[in-house]
Amino acid sequence: MSSADEDPVGGEIVKSTEYLSFRSSVPQKRVIVDEDDNKVWTMYDAGPKTVRCPLICLPPVSGTADVFFRQMLALSALGYRVISLEYPIYWNIREWCEGFRRLIDHLKLDKIHLFGASLGGFLALKFCEMTHMNSQVHSLILCNSFIDTTVFRHTTTAGSFWLMPAFMLKKMIMGNFSRGTTDTELMKAVEFMTQRLETINQQELASRLTLNCNDSYVEPQNILSLPITLIDVFDDCAISQPVRDEMYKCFPHAKKAHLKSGGNFPYLSRTLETNLHVQIHLRQFNDSCYSAMDPSYIQTQLNLTPDTDSEDEDDKFTSASSYQSARQRATDNE
Repeated sequence: MSSADEDPVGGEIVKSTEYLSFRSSVPQKRVIVDEDDNKVWTMYDAGPKTVRCPLICLPPVSGTADVFFRQMLALSALGYRVISLEYPIYWNIREWCEGFRRLIDHLKLDKIHLFGASLGGFLALKFCEMTHMNSQVHSLILCNSFIDTTVFRHTTTAGSFWLMPAFMLKKMIMGNFSRGTTDTELMKAVEFMTQRLETINQQELASRLTLNCNDSYVEPQNILSLPITLIDVFDDCAISQPVRDEMYKCFPHAKKAHLKSGGNFPYLSRTLETNLHVQIHLRQFNDSCYSAMDPSYIQTQLNLTPDTDSEDEDDKFTSASSYQSARQRATDNE
């Protein structure tokens, strides 16, 4: 599993003050909720522990629990409780959903908001689908995600991933990483995710790829009542436009948050815009018992959050810059 001592040499994000601050201020926890002691959930939990309806972040195949560190730092500073997870070894969707439900019960959470990236988004949807009769999910944020695993064209070979050596599995995953860009932030994000990938062992990778590629699809009719935000990028990423269009078709009521660029990992490469859209999604619950924010922070949140009524893309980015400046001033005054 990941630890600060296992980080490969190099990498601007890993050596950044921001990341080092996260690792020193937010403790890593390891939780076992299954009878099998080898099934360990790795997690980071930031923000007020009094919040019983937090935002839970679910990473992609290549991700570890710390890939959402920028969301955890920024949102927890504003009063949100944010939990980021790393999965144990589960070989099928139902087993994963049952384990995730036990984890929620163990943490004594009333309801949750889920932010899932790629595989994390698919697992979030499947969890909502399988537990819709007694759902603990109050809303969804899906980033570069999908509803049908057949788009990856590995359904016939998914059953043999457990036999493949780690280097082959990593090669499969890294084939989807965009490396031809000259965008500095995109390059840093890919480098960081490559380093995270190196900390994941063969069985963990094989199980995640099995979940990602086994023939499965989401039945959206049982999820349509949930508030959903879809975060997508317009530049090159592993999710094609037809896959995005299928998501829009299945969730016509969902709010769409389009980023001009961001690649496969916009939560790392376009942190400001991603955090803004996450905050916009969550603030609709601030006056309810399902708020992910501590009530004492809500007035501050209202003062810092920019006006987002405008649909003009340039206005959104201007507002985002104003929000970042306000957040920095608030941090400087602490």
